Amino acid sequence: MLEREGVAVVGVASTSADALRQVEDLRPDVTLVDIDLGGESGFEVVRRLHRDAGVAAARLILISTHAEEDYAELIAASPAAGFLSKTALGAGAIRDLLGRHANGDPVSGPRGT
Repeated sequence: MLEREGVAVVGVASTSADALRQVEDLRPDVTLVDIDLGGESGFEVVRRLHRDAGVAAARLILISTHAEEDYAELIAASPAAGFLSKTALGAGAIRDLLGRHANGDPVSGPRGT
C-alpha cells in the first residue's frame, strides 16, 4: 500500500534483532514499528533503535491495529515521533505526523482524530 502511494519500502523485519540490523544497514528515512510484535514489544524495539542504533526520534513511528488510547501513556513515554493507527496509515499521514513533530505540535494520530 505504501509503495502505491510513492513510499519506498526498503526492508521488513520480524524480530527486534532483524530490525536493528536492517536499520543499521539500510538507514531508512522513517522506521515504522508495530506496537504488538507477538513475543516482543514494539516499545522496546523503538527504545533500542533510538539508543543502540542511534535512530533519531523523528524517524520512528509506532503503528498498531489497537486504539491509541489503549497505549497513550506508553506512546507518550517512548522516543518515537508519534503513533498512527494502521487504518490511517498512508504516505500522507506519515508526512503529516513528521511535519507536526518537526513543528513541535501534538503528533499522535492524523489530524482530526
